[in-house]
Amino acid sequence: MNINPLISIIVPVYKVEQYLDRCVESIVKQTYKNLEIILVDDGSPDNCPQMCDAWAEKDERVKVIHKPNGGLSDARNAGMAVATGELMGFVDSDDYISEDMYQSLYENMVANHSDISACGVEMVWDGIEKSNILTPLGNHLLDNMEAMRATITESFIKQPVWYKLYKTQQIKDIKFPVGKYHEDIFWTYKAVAKAKTVSVFDKICYFYVQRGGSIMGDSYSSNRLDVIEANEFRNAFIKDNYPDLAPLTQTRFIGVCIYHSQKLLVAKIDGYKDYFKDLHIRAKNIGNAWKIQKDISKKQKMWLNLYLKCPHLTCKIRNLLKIGL
Repeated sequence: MNINPLISIIVPVYKVEQYLDRCVESIVKQTYKNLEIILVDDGSPDNCPQMCDAWAEKDERVKVIHKPNGGLSDARNAGMAVATGELMGFVDSDDYISEDMYQSLYENMVANHSDISACGVEMVWDGIEKSNILTPLGNHLLDNMEAMRATITESFIKQPVWYKLYKTQQIKDIKFPVGKYHEDIFWTYKAVAKAKTVSVFDKICYFYVQRGGSIMGDSYSSNRLDVIEANEFRNAFIKDNYPDLAPLTQTRFIGVCIYHSQKLLVAKIDGYKDYFKDLHIRAKNIGNAWKIQKDISKKQKMWLNLYLKCPHLTCKIRNLLKIGL
């Protein structure tokens, strides 16, 4: 790797004029200076297109792409297509980062000879003095198998792409799924699969803003069920490439089905009974290797078995006891 290689940072932009300047300012003020900052205006109907152009005039490292609206994944793909950096990162345009985030990520990558470097994340609430640390404490260097296990369990590695630094050569051909929610779950395991090692440190560098009107801040809808498809794709990939982890992915898949079945009973969106039935069928069809999964408590196994036999009753009980929501 070159000394101080160019880092391409991709920032999808859509209806975030209240947050955009704070986000971009936190990037241009990075202590790591060799940056290519790609702002992807995803057909934003507000003042964001003009704000992006204004930043390009202020800082020659800023490049702007204006494109018709295609969603978050489409915007990220557009940015990746033009990125020229040896390394790559992502920042969502309503979030912001510490001034030394990319310096810290890069130094951690070099020190550990890792292919992916990840920092700590703090969730902050818009307009409220409230915060929560999303990532676990501790510094870890994970080999490929350990990293994939951590990705599935979301222990040392969380799904979001935006608090990590990647080697561009390894991820440039991994496309985000256009039109899907939970796009990071479709993507992250594929990136981890290409990494020999992943290094994680707990210094808080990324600030994940919780706001109304964001994709994940919206009320529950059928779009959230895209996570089921994402997990099915991951299950198939793990079965073929990491067979020892297959029971783990199956266990997690059934757990995701239970969670969304519970949410459906609460939200009662249009067609929720059909969605509920479909989730149960998918969970039953996933296979029974999960039964040999280690590191699962008797209580967890009880809930999994109960859901597979009596899904409606199980979810009603869990909702009544406020378990899992």
